[in-house]
Amino acid sequence: MGLVVDPMRDRYAIAMALLVTTALAGGVAGSAAGAQPTIETTETTPTAHAVDGSAVPQADGSDGDTCGFPVELTDATGTTVTLDERPERITTTNPSAAQTLWEIGARDRVVGVTQYAAYLDGAGERANVSAEGFGVSVERVVGTEPDLVLVPNASSASTAETLREQNLTVFHFAAATSVEDIAEKTETTGRLVGNCEAAAETNAEMNQAVADAENRTADLDRPAALYPLGDGYVAANNTFINSIMEIGGVNNVAAAEGDGYPQLSNEVILQTDPELILVTGPEATILDEEPYASTTAGVENNYVVLDRNYLNQPAPRSVIVTTDRLATAVEELQREGSGDANGDTGAAAPGFGVVAAVLATLAVALRARRE
Repeated sequence: MGLVVDPMRDRYAIAMALLVTTALAGGVAGSAAGAQPTIETTETTPTAHAVDGSAVPQADGSDGDTCGFPVELTDATGTTVTLDERPERITTTNPSAAQTLWEIGARDRVVGVTQYAAYLDGAGERANVSAEGFGVSVERVVGTEPDLVLVPNASSASTAETLREQNLTVFHFAAATSVEDIAEKTETTGRLVGNCEAAAETNAEMNQAVADAENRTADLDRPAALYPLGDGYVAANNTFINSIMEIGGVNNVAAAEGDGYPQLSNEVILQTDPELILVTGPEATILDEEPYASTTAGVENNYVVLDRNYLNQPAPRSVIVTTDRLATAVEELQREGSGDANGDTGAAAPGFGVVAAVLATLAVALRARRE
């Protein structure tokens, strides 16, 4: 019997569109209608310093003075952002920024989120700044009257600039492709909103989860794995997802095929021959489709169900939850391979299948993947 790991099957009633639009949530609608997301290839490390020019120590929660205001930080666009006092009204344009604010205890000051942050407790009580289609609405963001707008890395630099043209204080984050990037984003977010100690504690929890997952799988064989997004698109090298896969104890077979989210031919997918497929819906119907059905994962029905909200959003809780679940799957696969599996690992509920109508949109989204 193949491996089926489905730890949260009751949460997969979310529409398939959420998987796609979570990846897309960076475009701008409203006064910026028609603007297309672009890849941010140059990442500028945010730096903090007091307004008088003196250096601000890195926040570690040990000194409240390091989290005071006013403060200036330089964002990924090279823009110096000044905050004279702690922001009391914060709007986010992508769900990973919202998740981070929830994690560091700033949720009560969040006044605007996108619809793709709906999984967060209480997010429905905030203004929805999503556009009617994909992206965010400038008018809705302005309507939240924010003291600070956080524009994560899936959004282009032009998104941040468009919002700045509305006289908003905007901080743009570069793309996060590793846990180190996420830790830096979390620390910077904590500094921006005055929650430095909570940000440091969140990073400590995340780093411990990474160490735990790596320790659990250190002595196990690393199965060849693949995260297919539909129509041949996969998560490859230099992505947050690839980093998660490595920490969780698998070898991402797509990592050798390119960076980002390339489209692979059926022949290449068959050559990579993954032993384990990552899916975000319990039925894992993609394993019944070619070329996946002819891979080792398809033949042996080996897949692991991961929550799309966490797998697709580079933020602290995403790392904590996803690395733990993936490490558990690797342990289960190892036990099953050694003949030590403990019975049926479970059946699955509604599946992963990607709706064909959204594949073209997904292809565009992959070029502006996240935050």
